Amino acid sequence: MQKYLWVCACICTLFVNAQECEYTLQGTIVDFHDNSPLIGATLIVAGLEKAVLSDFDGNYTIKGLCDGSYTLQVSHPECDTKAVQVTVSGNTTLDIKLEHHLEELGEVTIKGAVFKKNVLSAQEQVLDSEILDAKTSGSLGDALKSISGVSTLNTGNTVAKPVIQGLHSSRVLIYNNGTKMEDQEWGAEHAPNVDLNAAGKVAVIKGANALQYGGGAVGGIVIVEPEKAPLKDTIYGKTIITGSTNGRGGTLTSNLTKAFKSGWYTRVQGTYKRFGDFETPDYILSNTGQDEKDFSLGFGLNKFSWGFDAYYSYFDNEVGILRASHLGGAEDQVRAINSDRPFIIDDFTYDIIAPRQDVNHHLAKLKLFKRFENFGKISAQYDFQLNNRLEYDIRRDSEDNRPSVDLELATHHFNADLVYDAKIDYEIKTGFSFGYQDNFADPSTGVRRLIPDYERYDLGAYAALTYNLSPTLTVESGLRYDFQNIDAFKFYRLSRWEERGYDETYPEFEIDRNENQILTNPNFDYHNVSATAGFSLALNNTYKLLGNYSLASRSPNPSELFSEGLHHSASRIEIGDLSFNSERANKFSVTLEHDTKHISFSVSPFANFISDFILIEPTGIEQTIRGNFQVWEYRQTQARLLGVDVDARLQLTKSFSTNHQLSIVKGRDTSLDRALINMPPVNTTNSLTFKNEKLNNLKLGITSQYVFRQNEFPNNNFEVFIPETETTEVVDLSTPPDAYHLLGFTSSIDFSVFNKSTLNVGLDVSNIFNTEYRDYLNRLRYYADDLGRNVTLRLKLNY
Repeated sequence: MQKYLWVCACICTLFVNAQECEYTLQGTIVDFHDNSPLIGATLIVAGLEKAVLSDFDGNYTIKGLCDGSYTLQVSHPECDTKAVQVTVSGNTTLDIKLEHHLEELGEVTIKGAVFKKNVLSAQEQVLDSEILDAKTSGSLGDALKSISGVSTLNTGNTVAKPVIQGLHSSRVLIYNNGTKMEDQEWGAEHAPNVDLNAAGKVAVIKGANALQYGGGAVGGIVIVEPEKAPLKDTIYGKTIITGSTNGRGGTLTSNLTKAFKSGWYTRVQGTYKRFGDFETPDYILSNTGQDEKDFSLGFGLNKFSWGFDAYYSYFDNEVGILRASHLGGAEDQVRAINSDRPFIIDDFTYDIIAPRQDVNHHLAKLKLFKRFENFGKISAQYDFQLNNRLEYDIRRDSEDNRPSVDLELATHHFNADLVYDAKIDYEIKTGFSFGYQDNFADPSTGVRRLIPDYERYDLGAYAALTYNLSPTLTVESGLRYDFQNIDAFKFYRLSRWEERGYDETYPEFEIDRNENQILTNPNFDYHNVSATAGFSLALNNTYKLLGNYSLASRSPNPSELFSEGLHHSASRIEIGDLSFNSERANKFSVTLEHDTKHISFSVSPFANFISDFILIEPTGIEQTIRGNFQVWEYRQTQARLLGVDVDARLQLTKSFSTNHQLSIVKGRDTSLDRALINMPPVNTTNSLTFKNEKLNNLKLGITSQYVFRQNEFPNNNFEVFIPETETTEVVDLSTPPDAYHLLGFTSSIDFSVFNKSTLNVGLDVSNIFNTEYRDYLNRLRYYADDLGRNVTLRLKLNY
């Protein structure tokens, strides 16, 4: 019996081995994202020596298969390798979808001068990652100055606002981790509440070309994003320690990221900065120290088809304002402005006393997204921000430690966006947003409130189309509508209310009055339309031409509308105007780009015509019980800004390269036919860099910056009577400082330490020759020189 069973088994085995495996498995490999065919995808049949590639149409064919179950390993560049189970029963067809475009989810490394193309018809410039590390001890504004066309409006050395092609404050939108910053950006001395060390990428869009970010970007948009977590099981981070001679302080910052191949990730980051009084070449800038503490935490799921991102950050910055800039009477003002040295020069200290600012900012957000097959992507985000700003003035009662300004700004914002990109030829973006903001000005300060209590409602919607007309020509266009309502409660001095004619123009705003003041309820609605149209044309393999027109509309901010009193940290009286209309800017820009291995350049001329342009300028001196202060008034006019930005890079040899930048902007008040105040002077920056990767990645660089004298400026000087001497003196607030030239040195070298860790040691020197100079855009240039030489040692450990 056993013999018969054995013979049957042998016969069955021979039958199985002899069956003909002649079936075919075929199909198409396409992108999950838009159904486009994937060329050159590799398919391997597990357990068999069979491997094929997809053709130009994404088709594949695997021959010689038997009936049964198989596992296919499918891979493609920039796609996640996928295991596919298939059952073959005769000739079988199987279409496979891969999650292409995974580069959107992976880690982004930025090297060299980068021009992104998210905004196709406008130049989007991205900061070199090495610049971000080198500016660890500085601010966002300090880092942005390395981009052509971007300067800073400074209040001393620790408060810097970005200025893009001559425009700043509410005209420049700043997005931090996908959230529009709401941190009372209206003030000239209000720096962005952003920790530069939390950024993995910083980009600047010059103009209102990305409508999804908002319609009020008359000047441009700054985008700060964290480093993207890679789709793999890993843990990594970096710690940077710096020490600087000027200010005798330094910075400690560290971040750590844990990522998983499944898409889960978490990140934690923190920064601490501490500086004492900074110095010019000849003297101490008393009360200019800084104490900053920042923290952020993020986690989420980063799959291709869906995911979420949760983020929280805390920013706390205390800065001193130059003591010599806060003076009493008119005679002191005149003497200080006309003097070569500040009145108050004390010994070095880390103490920060009045006048000073203490600002803290909380940001929390939750973002969800979902991709749909053959359609696109839908995302929704809610974010909350709480900003508390304290400004401390020098009080007569030294025991009174109350702030002079105490503003608490709470902002809720929700937005939803849809991207349809299932077609290769075109992409459609659309979305809407809603925001609510509440500002509370604490009356317990004992000082008349400069900015009143108010509620603001925002509603916006946009649509944008990008169309590929040919392989070399892409066009884009878009339209956005924004509605804004501001409902405020403000006390006015009765004399000011009647002096400006508000009693006749806005009688409906009056609620209550007494002999000295009046309680009002201003309520305004603003309807703004923004638009963009442009093209991107590849002339050949090395030249590209970009052209763009944008219409941007911006509502007046609370400071421009309601200011009516002493702005203590600015040491001046500011007066707004309730009659202001929305600004409307028509901007035309063209960019010619050339890029080869040895030379690349970009030339970008622009023209910006702004109707109802809002500006603030000095008009006189007003005496108060606290002393005499300059009076600065807001007004509207017609403005024209013309300019050009030039960038160039030359690779001289394998080791030596040069970079060159030139920025020119000319601002004109066309109503009065005179120059606009606070326009950046012409400036050029040139650098020579040596790099040798074989010598531990040694880098040496020398940078030359030349800032020309601003020869086009309005005459805002005025006369003031000095009671002590019974004379009249001219207060010169207009005459710009002389041109100046600064040299800087940078260096770095890498060392391998521990296991797979790298220690980067850098030594930087700014203002090498300790040059005396004053910058036209530094609001404290009337009282003191700018910073002298600074030597910074930087240790960066990657792990």
